[in-house]
Amino acid sequence: MAVNNFNNNIDEFYMRRALELAKLGMGFTAPNPLVGCVIVKDNEIIGEGWHEKFGEPHAEINALSDAARRGHSVNGSTLYVTLEPCCHLNKKTPPCAQRLVKEKVARVVAAMSDPNPNVNNKGFDILREAGIEVTCGCLENEARWLNRGFIKAQEAKRPWVSLKAACSLDGCMALANGESKWITGLEARTQAHAMRANHDAVLVGVGTVLADDPELNVRLVDCTRDPLRVILDSHLRTPVNSKIINSGKEANRCVIFYCDKGDDAKLRANSLINAGAELILVDDMNLQQILKILLERKGVLKLMTEGGSHVLTSFMRENLADSLSLFIAPKIIGRGPGLGEGINLNSMREAFNLKNIKTQNFSNGDILLEGVF
Repeated sequence: MAVNNFNNNIDEFYMRRALELAKLGMGFTAPNPLVGCVIVKDNEIIGEGWHEKFGEPHAEINALSDAARRGHSVNGSTLYVTLEPCCHLNKKTPPCAQRLVKEKVARVVAAMSDPNPNVNNKGFDILREAGIEVTCGCLENEARWLNRGFIKAQEAKRPWVSLKAACSLDGCMALANGESKWITGLEARTQAHAMRANHDAVLVGVGTVLADDPELNVRLVDCTRDPLRVILDSHLRTPVNSKIINSGKEANRCVIFYCDKGDDAKLRANSLINAGAELILVDDMNLQQILKILLERKGVLKLMTEGGSHVLTSFMRENLADSLSLFIAPKIIGRGPGLGEGINLNSMREAFNLKNIKTQNFSNGDILLEGVF
């Protein structure tokens, strides 16, 4: 096993830079993890890199190339990386651990081990056997949160599921007539768009499509690509002319899961396919099956579920929700659908408790409450 003997001040300084670099790959590396790397020699950064895109060189290789371009030898250097260097050969990228041995790096500081069973401390073993000092655990919590989707995929064979909702002080997500635009102000909605940009896919039920006609793309913040847009629509009621079918930077980035095999459904399916949507038939809208398909076929590591209340509740009830981002507006609107509607508990011990709570205040009084289940 790697040892946790890092120098807090120095190692954490360089690891924070590696984590910053890792984030630059957000949206492009899935189903691979986000990884950043910094190479230091004589108290100077001589090379930096990150995993930029799935199928392209890993962070360590990019950092080594950067050092070479700058005219530096990495012999005797310390390499900081946010994830254990890989040791297995795949179709496009050579193993990083063996390359670090070849380059005669003196020390490797990693934030965390790789949960992929093909690696999982094997990369560290290769380094140590070659006489390279290995340190693991520097800013591990930050690294694990950054790659929570990758970790969830390795451990549970599904994406990390984030629930996102907006409600009034009295817990309503919409008026009794279904109107929900806008419960929160522009600042909160901008933050919600930033969240979309940081997920691989965003999911709603067909009820939300029919009630709000949402685009579900990223509009209020700069973003180089829209997340995959996913609709749960058992009977294919999504209108062909809806915004979710006809908007977005990529017209075909919409996937509809359905289970209706009737003749009418076949006609509607053909219309939606001709409009650019992708349809996937599943059994009884099984959420576990849907998540597995999104991971295996679409490479989705982080899924944001935006509602409505029935869909959000379904993920909670089946213990498939990992975190919640709840925007709370300082409004009382009376009767309407709410988060958790349909959950019937017999005891407070059965309640869904959030941990690691964080809050954010907006200038108009809106509040964002976030936590993990």
